[in-house]
Amino acid sequence: MTPHAPPAILTTVVGSYPVPDWLTALPSEQALADATSVVFKTQELAGIDLVVDGELYRFDTNHPDTNGMIDYFVRPLGGVRSAITLADADAFSQVQAMQFRARPAGVVEGPLTAGTLDLVTPCERARRLTAKPLKFTVTGPHMLCRTLLDRHYRDPGALAMALAEVLAAQVERLEAEAIQIDEANITGHPEDAPWAAAAINRVLQSIRTTKAVHLCFGNYGGQTIQKGTWQHLVDFMNRLDADHFVLEMARRDPAEIGYLREVRPRSGIGLGVVDVKSTLVESPESIARRLEQAVKILGEGRVTHVHPDCGFWMLKRSVADRKIRALVKGRDLFLGT
Repeated sequence: MTPHAPPAILTTVVGSYPVPDWLTALPSEQALADATSVVFKTQELAGIDLVVDGELYRFDTNHPDTNGMIDYFVRPLGGVRSAITLADADAFSQVQAMQFRARPAGVVEGPLTAGTLDLVTPCERARRLTAKPLKFTVTGPHMLCRTLLDRHYRDPGALAMALAEVLAAQVERLEAEAIQIDEANITGHPEDAPWAAAAINRVLQSIRTTKAVHLCFGNYGGQTIQKGTWQHLVDFMNRLDADHFVLEMARRDPAEIGYLREVRPRSGIGLGVVDVKSTLVESPESIARRLEQAVKILGEGRVTHVHPDCGFWMLKRSVADRKIRALVKGRDLFLGT
């Protein structure tokens, strides 16, 4: 039997999924595997082409505000102190780049090492639980750098590169069809582009499969955090060794799509067509119209993926599930399949 050719535009989700109540109430290794299986099955039944594990492996009830996006990665690192003093909090409050966070995720007091950080084990678990093409997500070095109080490197570029070296050693061992680097702070600080791009590229160069970079303007309590537009990020994006980008667009001014015409052709555009900051479930028709508008502006073949703007972790499961189904139906409607 001849296998079906993949759709011209693939559907995926960005990463996080609402944590099932029963996993929070009775956490265990088996419950985590069961919950991850539910996340995969939900996407599979909806028809998602490139599935994600929901990032359930990194959820911690002590750090729910960012779904483990930061703390899961920095707490295990060697050279980082996780006990935060009042003096540390006072010093961090002077850092303009992370004003939405009151306290640092950790204090860098020595050379960074991987410590007990282990991304291989959760990726292997995810790989065992689905036969679909798998995407595994990792918080990027710029985002992590900006959440730390640095008392050792004293230079954000040096700290970001040290974080990149740790992450690179981990991602080169991951068995997934795509690895996605998540960066949600650079969008508000394009001036960091030269050193941020160097660090992110160090991680991307170690990925042995498809290299994706997710960029959004923040999703903290359903609020947009970073100010700016895609216009100021094109130069940064063109510095990255990415196969495709995963971009927030559903909540942005549609006129911003035009800026993406300057993204170099070798990097595909992943288009956000589902607003995760709203509980309103988009219709397939509205998703198809967003796709039609983007393709008209960017040209045939430039949009390679469609997805939500960001992760689903703050929504109710019933809302997230319906948005996932609408995403696939809207893509199919646009392609006429």
